[in-house]
Amino acid sequence: METSSKGDSELIEIDGSVMEGGGQILRMAIALSALSGKPIRVCNIRAGRSKPGLRPQHLAGIKLVQEMCRGKLQGGEIGSTQIVFRPGQIGAGDYTRDTGTAGSVGLLVQVALPCLLFADGSSTLTLRGGTDASMAPPVDYTIMLLRPTLKLFGVDFDLELIKRGFYPKGGGVVKVSVEPLVSLKPIELLDRGDRKSVV
Repeated sequence: METSSKGDSELIEIDGSVMEGGGQILRMAIALSALSGKPIRVCNIRAGRSKPGLRPQHLAGIKLVQEMCRGKLQGGEIGSTQIVFRPGQIGAGDYTRDTGTAGSVGLLVQVALPCLLFADGSSTLTLRGGTDASMAPPVDYTIMLLRPTLKLFGVDFDLELIKRGFYPKGGGVVKVSVEPLVSLKPIELLDRGDRKSVV
């Protein structure tokens, strides 16, 4: 990560090819940019994948956060390997996004949720795409594992599964209700619990 001057703004430079070179570094970079208010340039987007660059689901996530914080985006096209994102102020609201594919709605939650936790009021997300897609956690992971774990930290959100969507058409729908974060609580997870069964 480096910083460089561009106009009056300092851009934080992020190399999207590091580690797995997939979409996760892009999602986290966009969310953290919105939260910190710092503009970023992400290059070599998804360089570790067989089809590098933005796919529809990645662009849907970026544009969702752009709408939430009234940000400015350059390079936001399918196949683009570089973007510049300049965030604004995150605002509460009712947001809708459709990947247009079987792209994971769970990964849209991952990029949007951190932002809405620091919004100025309650928000809802209506997300369309794949609920059970390859190369991504199924929506049940978000409902049964991520949500209860985050609740221990004081994070309050609900996810309603309205319709499942599968490859190749997608078509799944989830509705997410998010309350702004009051405070983050520390937790201890020292006991892994008893094994109930192996399936």
